[in-house]
This record gives sequence, C-alpha cells and structure tokens, in this order.
Amino acid sequence: MKLIYALFTGIVFGVGLSISGMMNPAKVLNFFDVAGTWDASLVFVMGGAITVTFIGYRLVWRRAGPIFGDRFQIPSSNAVDARLVGGSAIFGIGWGIAGFCPGAAIPALGTGRWEVMLFLVAVTVGFYARRLMASLLSEVKTPPMPNP
Repeated sequence: MKLIYALFTGIVFGVGLSISGMMNPAKVLNFFDVAGTWDASLVFVMGGAITVTFIGYRLVWRRAGPIFGDRFQIPSSNAVDARLVGGSAIFGIGWGIAGFCPGAAIPALGTGRWEVMLFLVAVTVGFYARRLMASLLSEVKTPPMPNP
C-alpha cells in the first residue's frame, strides 16, 4: 500500500509540474528574466504550492504520527549556516542556468530531451562529489587515535 500511495503521489506531482509549465526550461528562465521577457505565471504556481503546503501542514500536525511511518522526519537543526546558504545558492544558480530543478527534471525525462538527461547526470555527479568531499573533510578533521 505504501508503494501504491508513493506512486500515486508522484504521478499527481508530475502532472501538476507538467500543467504548470515547470518542466519547460524556457518558461522557468523567463520567470527569472525580470528585466526582459518576464513571465509572472509561475508566481501563481508558487502561491498555490505555498497555500496547499500551509493547509497540509496544519492538518498533518494534528495527527499523532504519519500514515506510512513510525514518526515524522523533522530536521534536528534549524540553524542558518554557511552550508545551508551555500547549498541554496548553488541550487538557485543551477536552476537559473539550466531552467530545471531536480523535482521537475525527473518527470521531464518523459519528454525525451537530451538536456534533461544531461542535467540529471550533472545533478547525480554533484551529489556524489558532495559525499566524497564530506568524507574527505571528515577524515581531515578527525585527529588520529593515540596508540596505548
């Protein structure tokens, strides 16, 4: 049942992205081009998403727990640090350059465009590069154990 619910949710999300134009990089890039061919229609997409999220969170937090899990997955920190700001900046720059965000690029694979595949390959390489860097940095920061 959990997989069927996840599949249904993904389909609804993908259809919504398609209808709203979020899978069209030209439409997204025109939204960012406020000095040129600005397309304000994505403001309504964001407004709808914020409204649904606001109402959804109010309803979900009234429950004792999630339907398909043992507990809610809540971040343990709400600190705004350099890592959060830097990651957000990189995400935004990538979105502005490519016209895709990962959430919209996955259902856009169905369009058969090579740009979508290239974007998702680049995102995947970025994920693994970040993991490698974190692993290397944790090894550098961890002092060696003294010998008894």
